[in-house]
Amino acid sequence: MRLAAEGLRLLGAVTLGALTALCELVFLLVALPFLANPNVVAASRRLARLEARRLRLDTTGLTALTEDDLRASRYLAARAPLGLLGGMVIALLVYGAGAAVFIVVLWGQGKPFDGMLPSVPLLAYTAVAGCVLLFLDLSGIVGVHALERMLIVRMLGPDRTEALERRIAELAESRAGIVAAVDSERRRIERDLHDGLQQRLVALSMLIGRSKRGRTELLEQAHQEAQEALAELREVAWRAYPSGLDSLGLGEALAGVAERSDVPVKVACELRRRPPMAVETAAYFVVSEAVTNAAKHAAATLITVEVHEEDSQVVVRVRDDGRGGASPAGGGLSGLARRVAALDGTFELTSPPGGPTSITAVLPCG
Repeated sequence: MRLAAEGLRLLGAVTLGALTALCELVFLLVALPFLANPNVVAASRRLARLEARRLRLDTTGLTALTEDDLRASRYLAARAPLGLLGGMVIALLVYGAGAAVFIVVLWGQGKPFDGMLPSVPLLAYTAVAGCVLLFLDLSGIVGVHALERMLIVRMLGPDRTEALERRIAELAESRAGIVAAVDSERRRIERDLHDGLQQRLVALSMLIGRSKRGRTELLEQAHQEAQEALAELREVAWRAYPSGLDSLGLGEALAGVAERSDVPVKVACELRRRPPMAVETAAYFVVSEAVTNAAKHAAATLITVEVHEEDSQVVVRVRDDGRGGASPAGGGLSGLARRVAALDGTFELTSPPGGPTSITAVLPCG
């Protein structure tokens, strides 16, 4: 069923391409003396953009559609023969289908076709010849569609130098972001140690000193302070890196996040296999930071975590029913965005005032 739907989509795309090729050829002939005119250039870019959408290509990757040059017009001129070729292939398919129906109707009524009455050898020959011609015609449709996609990418897409320069710029930006994220995480760990654990240890030391001077009733309080200090130390260590992630896997590590949260967290982790360690770590920190933010700032009553695979990618989605208004420029969320970008992933935050808040990270595993 899916194959049939894809075939019909290709058939429709090639048929539409034949019609637009005729229209674009007329446009180019009329506008030939004025190709350098800004209005003609803009119209050519719009037509090329429509062709890209017909071929299901991302127009943002076609640099010529945002530049004031004649590449879009040259593309329209180059694709016209391909579009007309596609129209001829479609016409042959329609003609062949019509001829097949006509032959079946005549032979079904016992009438001869081209002076020939149906017989077993003739029926077998006709069926084989028809299947071969149908295969060739369908292959022609697929070939025209593939050639059209190659042509538009070749003529309107960035050249290799531009693509490499853009990739270098992206890598430099993500590297700078990772350095900033690491520095921010170090500062946060230092604050946690200084403001929480260090002060608790100072209080513990004072209690032990006072108990040594004869106030033994303070030993119980000192023991309680020691337990709380250990709990805080364990929490800081988990925020630095969850040791259980290596041995238990992402699902169990996320279950630990849910257990430690003050807000109810519902976790659904559906992974057929363990992703690379870098992807697991990024997914863990996305969930951990999102849950922490929702519990501290969103006044949420329920947080839902979903992790699943989709086209060789791990998709992490965290939703809460809080008051919304989260800013992507916040220290924690911006650090997550940089961590995800370092893996060539995408990070999306939706948090309108009044809520709900949704965070989605897509992490490639290839």
